[in-house]
Amino acid sequence: MTNPTLDEIERTLKDAGGENRPPAPAYTPAAVALILRRDASGVSVLFIERSPHDGDPWSGDLGFPGGKVEAGDAGPRNAAERETREELGVDLASARLLGRLADIEGAHLPIRVSCFVYGVTGALSLHPGGEVRDAFWVSLEALRDPARHVTAPVRFGGERFERPAIILPVPGKPVLWGITYRLVMQFLALLGKARG
Repeated sequence: MTNPTLDEIERTLKDAGGENRPPAPAYTPAAVALILRRDASGVSVLFIERSPHDGDPWSGDLGFPGGKVEAGDAGPRNAAERETREELGVDLASARLLGRLADIEGAHLPIRVSCFVYGVTGALSLHPGGEVRDAFWVSLEALRDPARHVTAPVRFGGERFERPAIILPVPGKPVLWGITYRLVMQFLALLGKARG
């Protein structure tokens, strides 16, 4: 699946059928949107760079739009869509829901993240809000490139770690690591299985 169509990605996600259960009481539920754009050059993934904020453990990191599931949300999917509107001014109601990845739990904080995958065609008008410093697209081809996969020094909660990461082809950006890295790797592994 070198240059997959959105239909192929949707079938792959449907066939994967990841386990998605309610978080244990000790875990905070959160949700993110993995947004794909298909055009003549292939499929790209939308990433955000979070604005630096004191008290935000993901301050300055790369990720997907999203956040905690709030009491007023109808569920994780609704939370992912609400957060995408708030952070990027993008209404995913007109986007195509392709499926979801298996939920994952945070390695450093008690959080359980649901990831919903959306497909869009054509241009998408992005209007980053105060929580987002930048938003940009990265091709699946670049994400798959083994030369970009490294072990890198990262910081979290005032501590320094060496973690698996991806160097994105966007100058001046930090490495992609942590929860978003794990979701990207899960997604790429599913596409790899479908191709193989």
